[in-house]
Amino acid sequence: MLRQILHDMYVDPGVLAELSDVQKHILFYKMREEQLRRWREREAWDALAEADGLRPPKAKRASSKHIQWLQGADGKVWVWVMGEGPGDKPYEEISEELIAKRARLQAQKEPCWRSLGRRQKEAEITKKFRDALANEKARILAEKWKVEMEDRRAAKILEERIHEEFKRKEEEERKRGEEQIRLQEERRAEELYWTLKQSQMHYQASEKEEREWEEQLRRIKAADEERSRRAQCAREESRRHSLRAIQKGTVAGLSSMFQELGQNHEQDARPFFHPSPRSSPSFLPSLTLHPSSLPLPSRTWERPLRPLCRDVIVRWFKEEQLPRRAGFERNTKSIAPWFHGIISRENAEDLLENMTEGAFLVRVSEKIWGYTLSYRLQKGFKHFLVDASGDFYSFLGVDPSRHATLTDLIDFHKEEIITVSGGELLQEPCGQRDSPPDYHLLFE
Repeated sequence: MLRQILHDMYVDPGVLAELSDVQKHILFYKMREEQLRRWREREAWDALAEADGLRPPKAKRASSKHIQWLQGADGKVWVWVMGEGPGDKPYEEISEELIAKRARLQAQKEPCWRSLGRRQKEAEITKKFRDALANEKARILAEKWKVEMEDRRAAKILEERIHEEFKRKEEEERKRGEEQIRLQEERRAEELYWTLKQSQMHYQASEKEEREWEEQLRRIKAADEERSRRAQCAREESRRHSLRAIQKGTVAGLSSMFQELGQNHEQDARPFFHPSPRSSPSFLPSLTLHPSSLPLPSRTWERPLRPLCRDVIVRWFKEEQLPRRAGFERNTKSIAPWFHGIISRENAEDLLENMTEGAFLVRVSEKIWGYTLSYRLQKGFKHFLVDASGDFYSFLGVDPSRHATLTDLIDFHKEEIITVSGGELLQEPCGQRDSPPDYHLLFE
């Protein structure tokens, strides 16, 4: 379309009405450049023709031909845009008039409109009433001859009266046909007007949708970059935890520990209680088990896919976790002060309510085969699931590091944070509050 406009040096008013201000300025500069190009090309051809002797040289004028553009107050070329100059109609009003004019012209040019429709209607009416008049004349003449009317003057008067009546009806019919054609033209012009108007509105709406789409793409790209950055941070954090776990040797030594438990199992098998120096509060006894009291795994025990009831959880703890010294302090016979039994989330938050940030406890989970670490924030609490279904202990979905014992996991995160975003560091264990302690069912 731009090539055709530059070739004809003419812009259709309808097309011009649909262009924005920036597009109008660009089109104006393109047309001006095309004019300059044509002028320079013509000058070059004239010079070549004069040099070859095909055209006589032009008379030299006092001053050489040049073009000088009118400049505005800002020193740039002055440009006048129709509809924006002083005294011009607003652009919207000019656009409305052009659209209405195009609709009227298009309605008149269509084959079913005024000129063709009027001729067809005229021919139909003329033929209709000419045939009717001929039939009526034949009927009158037949009646005249039948009754042998003597007063031919009266018959002629009657014929003229009938002829006038038919002419009157013909004129009325013609007027009604003219009115129908006019109404059809008006309806068609209105339809074309709204069609052009909707096209203009659709063009404006498409520009808005394009801007919204570009903004959405920008947001999606920013979100992808943020996800990539977080994934990179998570990979680096996982690598750091893995290296830290390897350095501390958290996975090594499982076989030696189980061998030591097997050797001590031949001793006394009854649990006993004695005060623990790390238990809290100080007036409650701390339940301590001799390693020899830990039961061996039963060969008939088949663990369900998930905990079904408290009795099943207690059996799982006694037959699978006690041999692995779950809940015990490292290298001692005392239960760790942070260990709790099968208590709910609400009870855990109630125990941590009056403690400072960094306080924590570990309770037996009722949702998975494992535990839940409840952590005290400055404002609120966090709960992390600890998977113990295999031969290791690790956080679900947070930290991929694996630890040989539950105590190793707790001691590891006293020095290393649990998540990068939260920066959780285990500091103060939350002990027992009631007597007997809430884990007594696990050690009966």
